[in-house]
Parts: sequence; C-alpha cells; structure tokens
Amino acid sequence: MIKAKKYYGQNFLNNKEIVYKIIQAIPKETNNIVEIGPGLGDLTQELLKISFVKAYEIDKELIPLLQKKFQKEIECGKLRLLHQDASEVKGSFDENKYFLIANLPYYIASHLILKALEDENCLGLIVMVQKEMALKFCAKENEKEFSSLGVLSALICKRKILFDVDPKCFNPEPKVVSSVMSLIKEKEFRELCNIEDFKFFLKDCFKFPRKQLLKNLSLHRNKVLEILNSLNIKENARPHEICVDSYLKIYEKLKDEYERK
Repeated sequence: MIKAKKYYGQNFLNNKEIVYKIIQAIPKETNNIVEIGPGLGDLTQELLKISFVKAYEIDKELIPLLQKKFQKEIECGKLRLLHQDASEVKGSFDENKYFLIANLPYYIASHLILKALEDENCLGLIVMVQKEMALKFCAKENEKEFSSLGVLSALICKRKILFDVDPKCFNPEPKVVSSVMSLIKEKEFRELCNIEDFKFFLKDCFKFPRKQLLKNLSLHRNKVLEILNSLNIKENARPHEICVDSYLKIYEKLKDEYERK
C-alpha cells in the first residue's frame, strides 16, 4: 500500500465528486493537459477521457503504479508520464499549448503557478492549493489578502475560486482547508511589462504590506509622491489599497530604477 510522504507534501484526494467538479471546470476545447502530481491517478483517469495528458510525478514509488494503471494510454501516446520534479523543469512544461491541472503542496505552489503564468504555452490552469494561497492569487484591491501574487495574476488572468475542499476529502487529512481556483489567461506579461523587473518592483511595494506604499518605496520617495498625486492616489495609501492598473502606471514611471543590470 502506498503511503503519502510528508516531505513531498502529499495528500491523496479520495473524493470522486471533487474530481468530477474539477473536470467540469476545464474549458471544453481543451485537448492537451499538463498534470503536476498525478498521485494515485484518480484525477488522471478522468483527464484522459477528455484530453492528451503529460504528467509530472516526483515520487519514484508511484511511477510503477501509474505505469501499470495506464499501460494502454502510455503505449498509445495518450499519456506521457515523467518521473521528474516539476519545479526543476527548465523552460515550458510542454512544447505545445496546454492547460495545467494540479494539486499543489503549499511549499511550492506559488513558484509553480507563477512559472505557468509566465509560460506562453500555458493557456490557463485549475489548481488545488491551500485556501490561504488561493485567496492571495484571487484577491482584489482593498482586500487584506491582496498582494503581489494578486497583482500578477490579475494582470493577465480571469480569476475565480471555484470551491473549497474539506480536509476529509484527502488521505491523510491535511490540517487546513483547500480551494480549487481557476486562472484563465487573457494576455501575456510581455504585452504589459518586463516581468522580471516588474516582480522586483512589486517585491519592494509589498515589502512591508501594512506600511504605506510611500515608505516601502522610500528610496524613490519624491518621485513616487509625484506619481501618486498624478494618479489621485492618497499619500498614505497602503499596498493592498492600490489597483492593478495603478501599479502598472507607477512601474512605467519608475521602470528605469528597476531594470536588471
């Protein structure tokens, strides 16, 4: 019997209703899916009914189980199963346009989601993460969870938390509630900004989330003060109170300061 490994952050989903709700949320035209962490293959089995699947599995103990379970699909090319840590993939997760499906452990969730959003072959994603993480990615300005993750996802995606998942739906049961969220891409970062420089800029903006933006950007205080006034943003505004479009406008006026040398 396969046991979930804590060091991989594994919690195996054992609720068919949740699996079907995820399948129903996938855009109808999807014909190429990348799955990160197929686990015991319950969701993979349903994904294969609607699409080709490329699956990344880090756990070597699960590979023989998956190879046996999906022998026919692997032989006919419907499933490509890779024993690989998805967080170490260089470049795109796939050479063709794809939709990402994953149940992500908290410790690598933000890294993998941002990697997918920056990947121009990625059309969007439906991922299960801890509810706290989903709230950050789907938050809007003036909500306390609004952070750099919310700014980045809102820049290019239509975002929605689809539903919560009770700990009882997993084996073993996690100590927190999970959420399934949908991020459907509408743009690419390159259309709006240099993404590496913009992330560097946001890191400064949200350095101390409860402090005023002006204090977080104190190295450029006079220039920022002038920009805030031109955008009719109050001088004591905090980072979570500023909308996505305003962040882009502030960055545009400061981008020379954030160009990577």
